[in-house]
Amino acid sequence: MRYENKLFHGKTLAILSGGGDTPAINSSIEAIRNRASLLGFKVYGILQGWKGLLGDGDVVDLTNQPYDGYYGGTALRSSRTNPFPSKKNPESRVPQVLRNFERYKIDVLVTIGGDDTNGAAKRLFETEGIPVIGFPKTIDNDLRTRTIHTFQGKDIEAVLCPGFPSAARSMMEFTASIKTTAESHSRIIVMEVMGRDAGWLTGTCTFGGGSLGLIPEFDITRERKEVFFETVKEAYMHSKKKCLVIPVSEGIRWYDEKTGKVDVVYASSEVDEYGHPRFGGVSGIVASEISSKLGIEARAQISGYYPRAGHCRHYDRRLTSTLADKVVDLLLREEYGQMPVMKRIVPNVELEEFNTTSIDMGAVGNKPLSEDYYDISRFSFTDAYSDFLGNILGKPEYDDFRYDFPVVIP
Repeated sequence: MRYENKLFHGKTLAILSGGGDTPAINSSIEAIRNRASLLGFKVYGILQGWKGLLGDGDVVDLTNQPYDGYYGGTALRSSRTNPFPSKKNPESRVPQVLRNFERYKIDVLVTIGGDDTNGAAKRLFETEGIPVIGFPKTIDNDLRTRTIHTFQGKDIEAVLCPGFPSAARSMMEFTASIKTTAESHSRIIVMEVMGRDAGWLTGTCTFGGGSLGLIPEFDITRERKEVFFETVKEAYMHSKKKCLVIPVSEGIRWYDEKTGKVDVVYASSEVDEYGHPRFGGVSGIVASEISSKLGIEARAQISGYYPRAGHCRHYDRRLTSTLADKVVDLLLREEYGQMPVMKRIVPNVELEEFNTTSIDMGAVGNKPLSEDYYDISRFSFTDAYSDFLGNILGKPEYDDFRYDFPVVIP
């Protein structure tokens, strides 16, 4: 029997992206749009995340339009709008979302985001019956995807989210560049890396020549701070060129001698609609204390938004395509309230649909860096983490100027 129309002809699928941008969001949008179009959906883009479904709505038509998935960020733009009541905005804007769902005749919504964006989508699915499919996104790589990494016969629960692979490569390259100036001045450079609650991205600096590392999973108490300084001194003295690049997560809890408390460093006291404050500046404090306590010249370098920026890298392109293939499976089975994920950590060539599965969006949550990946006593990342990262980045990449000039004696 020959069908005159595609399976979902007359249906509309909408896509939105919320929260922080990553280099892989446009790639995700393109991959989802292309596959939904093949199924017969008309595809809309919701501008500025959940904000685009408030008021009269802010919607564009992506059907049969050119789309550059290599370009970083999100052409649909983003916001940290929360449709549900929050401390910052106590009003429920769910009725506005529901009204626009009807006005624009949207049948399925795909939300590209982290725990906040997809958490709101899951809540709408459970309370209002809106058909939603979540799509993972974060450079922090702390969205629980229940992806298994097998290392030396042991299964470790890891995470693999679109955006992280591109950010990881950027931080590897950035660290490799900063390393040359650290060598030139025999300095310690404390590299501040995005990571509110997890140190996944911080560890990627080790592939660019970074040493040691501080992550949010383990508080730097008064006692641990003293051990850290001793570890830094030993590592510096044993380095041939008398230099170190030490990556630290922006969300580390650092002991403040003035207050006697362990806390994060805030760039601003203002919070977004999901209750998150803005961190920043801890690298300057760590560098200053290294200089004063060890007498070694140290400087701070904040990577800032750099890992979020730039084009989508090759691993991410295949990852977003593979997860979009799983979205097709979910659409065909009308299995909503789910999020496509990789079942296991694999190299680039094994990013295929048969290695995917889906998980309930309500079970997503946040996943800190596994203890298998970090040696708390040495403030360093383990061989297991290097193996995990090697699947994504291949081998570490940084130049090394090897020299042993003869000393001139007058």
